[in-house]
Amino acid sequence: MLSRVYCASTIGVDARLIEVEVNRTSGMPKYFLVGLPDRAVSESSDRIEAALSNSGASFPDGRITVNLAPADLPKEGSAFDLPIAVALLDVSGQIKTEGLHETLVLGELALDGKLRPVKGILPMAVQAREKGLKNMVVPASNGPEAAVVDGINVYAFGHLGEVMEWLRDRESHDPLSVEVRQMFRENGQQQILDFSDVRGQENVKRALEVGAAGGHNIILVGPPGSGKTMMARRLPDILPPLTLDEALETTKIHSVAGLLPSGKALVTSRPFRSPHHTVSDVALVGGGSIPRPGEISMAHNGILFLDELPEFKRSALEVMRQPLEDGSVSISRSRMSVSYPSRIMLVASMNPSPTGDWYDPADPAGASPAQMQRYLSRISGPLLDRIDLHIEVQKVSYDELSSKSKGEPSARIRKRVVGAREVQTQRFRGINGVYCNAQMNTKMSRKICLLDEAGASMLKKAITSLGLSARAYDRILKVSRTIADLERSEAIKSNHVAEAIQYRSLDRESWLA
Repeated sequence: MLSRVYCASTIGVDARLIEVEVNRTSGMPKYFLVGLPDRAVSESSDRIEAALSNSGASFPDGRITVNLAPADLPKEGSAFDLPIAVALLDVSGQIKTEGLHETLVLGELALDGKLRPVKGILPMAVQAREKGLKNMVVPASNGPEAAVVDGINVYAFGHLGEVMEWLRDRESHDPLSVEVRQMFRENGQQQILDFSDVRGQENVKRALEVGAAGGHNIILVGPPGSGKTMMARRLPDILPPLTLDEALETTKIHSVAGLLPSGKALVTSRPFRSPHHTVSDVALVGGGSIPRPGEISMAHNGILFLDELPEFKRSALEVMRQPLEDGSVSISRSRMSVSYPSRIMLVASMNPSPTGDWYDPADPAGASPAQMQRYLSRISGPLLDRIDLHIEVQKVSYDELSSKSKGEPSARIRKRVVGAREVQTQRFRGINGVYCNAQMNTKMSRKICLLDEAGASMLKKAITSLGLSARAYDRILKVSRTIADLERSEAIKSNHVAEAIQYRSLDRESWLA
């Protein structure tokens, strides 16, 4: 007798439908599992046998062959426990099979029959809907995540016995539903860090506003205690809110990585990832024998913050160059190739010298210009080329620290940022993969970022007299366009270009002079 049950497996951030085929014949009791299972899948028979026994069912006797099709696709994880158990119940006649051909079944089994959550539920639910399946059976903890997807009935259970009861009587349980808008409203009510707490640093806050408005990568250069990390952690609060499509993209990655909190259905706020400087290449960009997303993909649609940038391994920083340019990470292995999205806003911070402070001719114990140059040279030119805004952060004075007046709140800054992003949304409508000014390629920037005579003259003078590199040209054009958008100006004016030039300090040949 043969039984088929549908389940799914993730490949990158997408899923693929898997057929669990169970064939039972007479003979000596024997259990075979084929179809490129990994260790976790191969060990499922012991968990399933104990779970069936503790749920009032029995493991079928005879010769049992379980095939996970397609057979050439590696299978890994514990999500196959429940579909194999259901197929065994079906092949032994212990459940009804009506509607089983239009149901996706996923879940890990505990020995007592309880259902434990599994990774990658959201992309699996999307795949089930695209394949025309009507029902989806998942562990209770994964229920809200699966229910975010419209067009499929999600049934969430806590025990194998409940699944068996539903299979015998389909009216015994109602499908789960969630309110997506309520999730976004609840996120908006959460306590957040606010720029009103930042004393002074008005020029830095302005630069961060420009970066957020255009999605530009940023590097903050300043001595310890000047507030670089504090301001970087407040940056997500002035970014535009996630759209539903962005939330689904982000949630897919967190779900596949197994980092979505239990019971949480959707990532509704922009990610902020801050890995330690000892992070490995694989942990930062992704990879492994079985590819997994790295920090740069976990920050998709959000911010990747690298504190003390020169302390990161050079190899780890260099592998970021391609993801920053393309907005995706491609990982190739002998058995498969996967791609993870990595459309991020990179924010980095660093000290100006090994001693932590700026060059001071009056301080003989301070860093010399040569020491500062060697320290800054730890960051390669190609990586620096992908950072649009170089922001010099000075120490805050006592008068500013002791002031009782608060700074401009994040909500007001965010309103201006959202307005500038709306202008960019209209500008790039219909252009695939471009959502903000920072994502323009060279051809687009030359076409869209047109300068008047005064602006062109100023930029030419900056490149020749200030020692700006040629690679800074396109970056200045893009940042100028963003500054103009913040002012709702269709034309890029000379004052916009002048402000953009100020944000290229690390490109100046004479900046240490």
